[in-house]
Amino acid sequence: MAAFSPPPGTADIFPAEAGSWRFLENTAAKVFSAYGYGELRTPVFEYTEVFQRGLGGETEVVQKEMYTFEDRGGRSLTLRPEGTAGVMRALTNTDVANGSEQRVFYYGPMFRGERPSAGRRRQFHQIGVENVGRCAPLIDAECIAMLHNYLRAIGITGAVFTVNTRGVMDDRPPAEAMLREYFSGHIDAMCPDCRTRLDRNIWRILDCKQEACGRIITEAPDYSQCFSAASREYFAAVQEALTRLGVPFRVDSRLVRGLDYYVHTVFEVTHPGLGGQIAIAGGGRYELFLPGEKKPLPGVGFAAGVERLLMVREALGVPAPSVAVAGAFLIGLDAASRMANLVLADRLRAAGIRVELELEERSFKSQMRSANRCGAVCALIRGDSEMARGVAILKNMADGTQVEVPEDRLFEAISQRMA
Repeated sequence: MAAFSPPPGTADIFPAEAGSWRFLENTAAKVFSAYGYGELRTPVFEYTEVFQRGLGGETEVVQKEMYTFEDRGGRSLTLRPEGTAGVMRALTNTDVANGSEQRVFYYGPMFRGERPSAGRRRQFHQIGVENVGRCAPLIDAECIAMLHNYLRAIGITGAVFTVNTRGVMDDRPPAEAMLREYFSGHIDAMCPDCRTRLDRNIWRILDCKQEACGRIITEAPDYSQCFSAASREYFAAVQEALTRLGVPFRVDSRLVRGLDYYVHTVFEVTHPGLGGQIAIAGGGRYELFLPGEKKPLPGVGFAAGVERLLMVREALGVPAPSVAVAGAFLIGLDAASRMANLVLADRLRAAGIRVELELEERSFKSQMRSANRCGAVCALIRGDSEMARGVAILKNMADGTQVEVPEDRLFEAISQRMA
């Protein structure tokens, strides 16, 4: 049978890798729960307007990267390119619009039609959090500190935290005018994308990774001078809180993030293990309009790329989580013993003991090889002669010693061996 690869930009996750994925997810649940966050699961596709309205129609995600299709009723649906918009849509069914605070975390696949490369897939996975309903600089700082603590909990050290402020919506027009005046004088030397961004979304110029553009961007004026005193004080309070919490960070006015909904604090985390140019996590404070609401709902959150976290752990030499081995392997040499082993395995598993066994007719040597491969602590062996005498042979796989055990004591003997 011919082998088929998964579609470009996707990957199969086999059992040997799945343990590391589960470790990241379980650790996220443990760390985030300590901050009062609960798990929320949303659909992998939403009505397209959820993302158009939430992310902004001029963002590159909406313009170029979404997987959109029509259902049988003609409604436009989109595979989620990120988690925040769907979470906010779900929270419309709570009392968060009335001023209550909702703290949730999530993990799962996201989809973007990007060119596949190292650390960049079309189906990728994120672990994220959203704190919705309240707005304060200390909430932003706590969110960043929680991400810092999560990275430490999964063995990632040396991450670089970069922060910046986007101000509030009323700060944007004068800041945009300052940037447009500056970049207009240099736009002929910039890349085609930046030429388009000059009129469409000038903030995206600051995020350009082209070397020629980077030199021009570095000399751009400090647009935060156009922000109100209240916005600057907000950002100063975030920085003070991060310092008090022991979170190392640097300020970079080029950091704007790629979505229109951000206000005040934005942040990004990179790591030298990925060359320092690829973000492993990022987020910030945002304002989103819920359907039917005239006032935007405030929130702050972040998302971390699971594939990229795993790449950093590998670069750092962090050992993979230990995989549970089979506690016992049951070997049957005839039909009657295989049936008896099936029943015994069911009892052992109900008691929390991991058991593997051969249910097909296989030779003794073949079954012993299987017991070795799965890392069994002990092997239980019985055939027609053992069945006739009402016993089984219990073999210690570490030293090869073996004893005969009466059939009515097999459960007890294997349970004691596992203990």
